[in-house]
This record gives sequence, structure tokens and C-alpha cells, in this order.
Amino acid sequence: MKKYSPGAAAPAALTLTLALALTACSQDPPTGGSTGGTLSHIHGLGVRGDTLYVATHDGVHTPDATGRPTRVGDRRDDFMGFTITASGAFLASGHPAPGADGPADLGLVESTDSGRTWHEKSLGGEVDFHSLDTAPDSTVYGYDSANARLRVSPDGVTWEDRATLRALDIAVSPSSPGTILATTETGVSRSTDGGGTFAPGTGPVLSYVSWGAPDALFGVDPSGVLFRGTNTGTRPGTASGTGAAVAWARVSAVPGGAPQALTAVDARRVLVATQDGVYESRDGGRTFERRLAVTSGGEGH
Repeated sequence: MKKYSPGAAAPAALTLTLALALTACSQDPPTGGSTGGTLSHIHGLGVRGDTLYVATHDGVHTPDATGRPTRVGDRRDDFMGFTITASGAFLASGHPAPGADGPADLGLVESTDSGRTWHEKSLGGEVDFHSLDTAPDSTVYGYDSANARLRVSPDGVTWEDRATLRALDIAVSPSSPGTILATTETGVSRSTDGGGTFAPGTGPVLSYVSWGAPDALFGVDPSGVLFRGTNTGTRPGTASGTGAAVAWARVSAVPGGAPQALTAVDARRVLVATQDGVYESRDGGRTFERRLAVTSGGEGH
């Protein structure tokens, strides 16, 4: 695998590709992702053990022994939201494959065998979550893109509506389940009351955020620049439950251009899908190796 040492990002105004990605997902037929080929339209990344899983417009894939993507199981659904829980279960949302029976929205589906088989857990035909995350106490957080609303469930079955906001991605604190970050058109918005309220977006405009461990908060902007976040405490004069601030420091530019997905495993291991590959860093984002080739599919969401 070719190794990269990213330099400074090319200076350019960030015309907000996030705004386009906030719209409903495409229902075009898949153009990539067949077994043994390259991937496109990536919506999520995850690892179980040392195995990489990539959620796409055409099912979940993993590298085979030669490093080429192979579909896991028979499902070719458009998995828009995707996460792997602490127990190893896969949670996803999105739309069924073209021509499949059933409603247009999957709701929340679950796999307990690493993506080989799936079953509906809740909200089938009702919700398309474009972003999913879980807290250490197993609370599930989902961003309902059609209604621009955060929804929360203690078990993935019963749900409560929380704040309404226009966002692309969410990330839940691994040490404080009530703290949630959301990427918006004005910066990163933060809630410390379980998503009931969010402070206005501040700081860099990021496309995706991932909080893999208490010391592993990362974000990537629309041009592919990777940032690392640090909690700086509470800003004076802000409302209770929404005032805690995050300082973002630039780490590097991820190879391959605009991002499609981001997952931080821990403080050193970071995965980013861009326009030409799924890249992995083992040194906190300073350098990257390409794990899988990608055929450009536009913004992941």
C-alpha cells in the first residue's frame, strides 16, 4: 500500500458542499461496489477487531485477502447511516436495493453477524437515518434527515424526538453520553443535554465528526483537511446545557480530496473515505495508507 505524508491543504474558500449533502440522498442505481471491484458512494466506516467494513450505496463491503472489496452477505441496500456498537453489532439505516420488496425507508436495521444477515429493529417505512452513533450506555442516536431532527432511543426500539437542526453528521461523547456534536453549515454545534438543545455552530465548518475515545475526537472539512478536537470547558454567558466549547487544531490533509465518511477508532487510528480511496492512519492522522480504492461518487451523504 502506498504511504502518504499529507502537506498543507490548498488554500480555497470552503463553498459549502455540506449544503448539498444535507439534501435527500440519491436513489440512482449503484455505479460501483461490485465484488472484486472498486467502491463508490461511501456512507460509513467501521472496524470490528482489525477488519474494515465499508457501508455504501450497494451494501457493506470488506477487503479480501488481496485488498479488494468484497460484499458482506447478500444485501445490496443503500446504507446511509452506519455504526458498529461496542458489543460488535452493526446498526444501519437507508433504503432497500432497487427492486427489493418493502418500504422505501429501512428505519433501523441490525446485524449481529458482522453484516451477513440483517433484521429490522424499528421504524421500518418511517425513517431514513443519515447518521447513527451510540453511547457507552447503549443509547442510540440517529439523525432523521427528512425531518431534520435528532432522535434518541435507549434500546433501538422505542424513540424520543429531540432537537430540530440541519446537520450532516453527529458524534456522541464516549465519556459523557449526553454530549453530542453535530456538523452544520455554520460550524460544529454542541449539546450537553442529550440532544434536547444545541448551541449555534462554531469553529471550522466540518463535514464529518467522530469521537472514538475520550481523547480521540476528529473532524474532517469539505476539502479533506483533518482536525483534532479538544474540550476547552464552558464558555461564559451561554445557556446551561449548550455552552461547552471545543477547540479544533489542524492535523493534516487526507489524500484523495473531498471526504465521504470518517471514523476514529482511538487516538491513533483514524479512517477516512475520500474520492479515491479509504485511507487509514495509525499515527493520529499525520500520515495515511490507502486500504481500498474508491471510484469518485460525490459526497457520501
